[in-house]
Parts: sequence; C-alpha cells; structure tokens
Amino acid sequence: MRHRKKINHLGRTSSHRKAMLANMATSLIMHKRIKTTVAKAKALRMYVEPLINRSKDDSTHSRRIVFSYLQNKEVVTELFREVSQKVMNRPGGYTRILKLGARLGDAAEMCYIELVDYNENMLSEAKGDKKKITRRSRRKSGTGETVTAAETPVKTQKVAEVVETVEETPTETTASEQ
Repeated sequence: MRHRKKINHLGRTSSHRKAMLANMATSLIMHKRIKTTVAKAKALRMYVEPLINRSKDDSTHSRRIVFSYLQNKEVVTELFREVSQKVMNRPGGYTRILKLGARLGDAAEMCYIELVDYNENMLSEAKGDKKKITRRSRRKSGTGETVTAAETPVKTQKVAEVVETVEETPTETTASEQ
C-alpha cells in the first residue's frame, strides 16, 4: 500500500533528487520553459510553486529561504524582481505542463513545463487578439439572394482569355518551325 507516500522519488537518492530539482527549478526560472518527462515535471511543479509563492513577499527572510533551495544568486534575483511581479495577482498555479507524447528512445512521456505568464502565444489567444475568419458564400450577406448572372461573366471572360492565349501559343511555334 502507498498510504502517505506523496513524494515521487524518481528512482534517485534524496540528495540526488534535491540537486536535480534545484537545477531544474533554476533552468525553469531562467528560461521560462523547459522540456522534461511528465514525472519530473510534476515533481518540479510541487518544488517550484511554493518558491514562486514565497517570492511575492520580498523580504530578506524569504530570499534566504529561496536561496537555500536554489543555491544560485542570479536566479533568486530574477525570481524576486521579474517573475514575482508578473505573478503578484495570481493566487496559485504558476506553472503549466504541456504534454508532447512519447520519447523515441525509451517511450517516456515528454512534456514542456513553463511559467504561465510568460507564454506569449497563449496570452494573445486569451486576450482575444485572434483575427476573425470569415467564409465567403454564394449568397449576398443579409438578403438571402444568390449571386446574379451579371456578376458571373467576369470570371468566365478571364478564363476564356487564358484559354485563347494558351491555344495561340502552340500554333505560333508550329508555324515558325515549318
């Protein structure tokens, strides 16, 4: 039975797992998106979200606690200056996992884990900057009538001109050859 076993050990010793999660959290904060396996991404989510939540309160105590987890001054500075400002109004859920499918070598489920407020593609879709796609139909808009015959000869005239030019070209070349 797996009662009260919340932590996924990821097949590693405690020190190896802590170092790996610290390095992955550092990469996530610096690059805003990393590619990893789903199991590691879920473990990283549980590791990094409390750190991001603590970065909302910019005090010496919270900086020291975050530094004890990450062990990198530049990353702590980036987290408290830039990332915390973007997530200040968000109550939680600072990361997103986007599944990619199985890896070829060992069929491990791969995914992207990213910081939510840094994906420009998803932000533009959420704001409604999407262009409207209109479809053209044979009917005029609003009246429900079909297109009249007076409008269609324009298209047939263009097709007829193209056909005439194609027919003239081979006859001219045959006359010049003889």
